[in-house]
Amino acid sequence: MRFSLAEAMCDPSHYLPLAIAAEEAGFTSYVIPDSICYPKASATKYPYTIDGERDFLEDRPFIEPFSLIPAMGAVTKRLRFVTFVVKLPIRQPVLVAKSVTSVAVLTNNRLGFGVGLSPWPEDFQVCGQEWKSRGKRMDEMIEIIRGLSQGDFFEYHGKHYDIPSIKMCPAPTQPVPILIGGHTEPALRRAARLGDGWVQAGRDPFEPMIARLKELRKEYGRERDPFEIHVISFEGYSVDEVRRLEDLGVTDVIIGLRYVYDRSTDSMPLSEKIDLLRAYADDVISKV
Repeated sequence: MRFSLAEAMCDPSHYLPLAIAAEEAGFTSYVIPDSICYPKASATKYPYTIDGERDFLEDRPFIEPFSLIPAMGAVTKRLRFVTFVVKLPIRQPVLVAKSVTSVAVLTNNRLGFGVGLSPWPEDFQVCGQEWKSRGKRMDEMIEIIRGLSQGDFFEYHGKHYDIPSIKMCPAPTQPVPILIGGHTEPALRRAARLGDGWVQAGRDPFEPMIARLKELRKEYGRERDPFEIHVISFEGYSVDEVRRLEDLGVTDVIIGLRYVYDRSTDSMPLSEKIDLLRAYADDVISKV
């Protein structure tokens, strides 16, 4: 089992010390969320809170992942970074590919590229991207990003994107794993068919989704391919629960230090966060 620290939407000055402390404590990864902006007016509900509200996000500081990860990578040597998750179809695929390859090179292949669909039409509107075609475009974008990350000339001619033969330099020396987020049937199918893994977003029970992923991977003939499964488990704070997750096929358990859906501002001191992650490492990581 690998262990990922999830501490975000916090004072930006906390990130680098937390990354250093997480690596020293034995965490494998640090997960980094993605949010472009907060709309003044919206009727859209958030799918991962009980009441569907998202006002907890207003005035929360989000650092853009492709800017934050290189900074954290510069002060660590082994810690991996997983985007959790980049809202892929609100972006342009060639520019994303350039960001992915650059960050993978700067971190010496320590990037896991988690991607998903934004649930909010406003993200697409402000970025000038179409809402209705988001799923189909995401499928094409994954192929484009994977192709351009290989370092050779690559071209793509699809329904939504037409890319002439181009090459990007530098390219990472190892493939960047593309991890698919989402709980719907189309998301699980996308993960099984195109992904190198799946990322759970919380709230919904993940056991049925893991079982469905196994069925779908077999359906697509990919059951023997390496596949990462990242989950948030509110019971993952004990050795017994971690072993249960391992038996289910989970490869990475995501651990938070506080309840981020709380609408109050993060007031936990950095020193307390470091104490908490060290205590978890002593109580769980060191014993698994």
